[in-house]
Amino acid sequence: MNDRWKHQVKTGLPWGIFMTVLMALFQMKEKPLLIQLNEGQFYFRLVCFLLFGVFVLGYSSWKALVNRRKKG
Repeated sequence: MNDRWKHQVKTGLPWGIFMTVLMALFQMKEKPLLIQLNEGQFYFRLVCFLLFGVFVLGYSSWKALVNRRKKG
């Protein structure tokens, strides 16, 4: 795996997991955590956040890193 993908995964996976946990905590007022874990919507949200984190946020973070290295 090249450096770009390593950076994207290292940036995107923690963000996706953090956002999923944060959303679950906010929804605990409406649904207990165990009920959320048994529903498919929780896992769909997890996959969406992970994909968005790796491919969009990770890529934009990589491009910003490359631009900073070029400038100085």
